[in-house]
Amino acid sequence: MNISQMKDVLAEILTKTNLTPCVVGHRGVGKSAGIKQVCREINRDYVALRLGQMEVGDLVGIPYREGKVMHWSQPSWWPDVDAPATIVHCDELNRAQQEDTLQAIFQFVEPPVECEQRRLHTHVLDQKHKVVVSINPPDGTYQVATLDQALLDRMVMIYVETDYNCWARYAKEQQFDETVQQFLSAYPNLLAKPGAAIDMQMAPTERAWEMVSTLRRCCRFPADLEMEIYAGIVGQEAAVSFLRWSREQKERPVTARQVLDGWNDVEAQVKQQRDDLQAVTLNDLVTTLEVDAMLTLSQEQNLVAYIDALPRDLKFGLVKALLKTPEVAEILCKDDYDAVILETIESISREAS
Repeated sequence: MNISQMKDVLAEILTKTNLTPCVVGHRGVGKSAGIKQVCREINRDYVALRLGQMEVGDLVGIPYREGKVMHWSQPSWWPDVDAPATIVHCDELNRAQQEDTLQAIFQFVEPPVECEQRRLHTHVLDQKHKVVVSINPPDGTYQVATLDQALLDRMVMIYVETDYNCWARYAKEQQFDETVQQFLSAYPNLLAKPGAAIDMQMAPTERAWEMVSTLRRCCRFPADLEMEIYAGIVGQEAAVSFLRWSREQKERPVTARQVLDGWNDVEAQVKQQRDDLQAVTLNDLVTTLEVDAMLTLSQEQNLVAYIDALPRDLKFGLVKALLKTPEVAEILCKDDYDAVILETIESISREAS
């Protein structure tokens, strides 16, 4: 994705989740500048940690004693509880010169588990503060350390690449030299030397799928970027398979059993179904109840909820068909369901008369 798309994705993740995005891109593409711009746009303070210049003490603080108890002083960069909402930018994560520095920051970039807060050694980060990482890809052209899979598995990889049109808009907004702008409009291939394809060798894990689930529940991304985002978590093959399967599932009608046994899981899908798929669900429901009309209380409630979710014409048609089965008619005539069913039954009665 380009810088403009990266900024949109980053803002969505940072404002709606506790996940840690990691922006991966070649030198000069605008990773750090883009992250700073996002902070301004979402009204967050910005703190940069240049990890290539830091030691463990810069991260966890200097130890001191109070009586017999050892404590660690809070680093000067650490956002206090009373500080405005802040984005801590762990820049050059894979340029950390010492192995123990990388091990120290490992805990900090890990998203907090539910009901807990992000930590770094003895220091606890308030929930309003978030963390973002940026790195150059380990493709052999940069003096960077190889990050192990356990660390990569704790972040959402966002791959950003050079894009002339995106740069041209930025150059115009920033009033770059006209000659430079015109030259690059004539020779856009000279904007930047293409780097090697970026691939952090991400692979599916239980934690990775949990992050995908979090993003799908909390965030909204353009359809053309979903594959890139999920590939940065579970890898290309798994992301492609997942999105293909998701599309296929959307084209399959909801079954009667899904309505009766798991209405909450399929409610959104039912409301978005095309009319032809809705007809399949209706027919399946009528046939199923003709064969077996013995329903539990929760199944009765799910059936009524489904009827209530239908457009007016389909609702009338379904209730009319269901009333032909005595056991189902008895259920629909219960006082508890008058608010949904009564108007429909009265309309059917008026039609019959």
